[in-house]
Amino acid sequence: MENKREIFHVLTRRFGLLDKNCCAVGNFEISIVQSHILYEIDKQFEPSMQQIAESLAMDITTFSRQIQTLVNMELVMKTPSTQDKRVSILSLTVQGKFVATNIDHSMNAYLDEVFSHMNEFERETVIRSLKLLNEAMSNSSVCCKPLF
Repeated sequence: MENKREIFHVLTRRFGLLDKNCCAVGNFEISIVQSHILYEIDKQFEPSMQQIAESLAMDITTFSRQIQTLVNMELVMKTPSTQDKRVSILSLTVQGKFVATNIDHSMNAYLDEVFSHMNEFERETVIRSLKLLNEAMSNSSVCCKPLF
């Protein structure tokens, strides 16, 4: 029987190296966490701080520090909601959108290169298997809540 933990350990380590190599855009050195925050803000429409923090399963205190860093870097804007002034809405600045788009392109290029070492059947099998695994993890009672 295969050692599933070892497979995931190596996969996670290799994917982490991909993340590490992708996150320098222009003069910006973006951490992996900041990269994930930029990605989630870009993906959602007018998300609140709480929505993004929950999407990333981060506690709000740690998340707030990361957001403040991104605001200071002029990559993210934080504005009060027009419906509830206690809620802050996050959006990317033009510069933030540029950085997020560049990171997205870099990650897709890395993944395209990795998948280029497989034939079409293998690529489809891996993608389908990853979707199945992701769905199983979201349905598991012991894994990864509240991520979806």
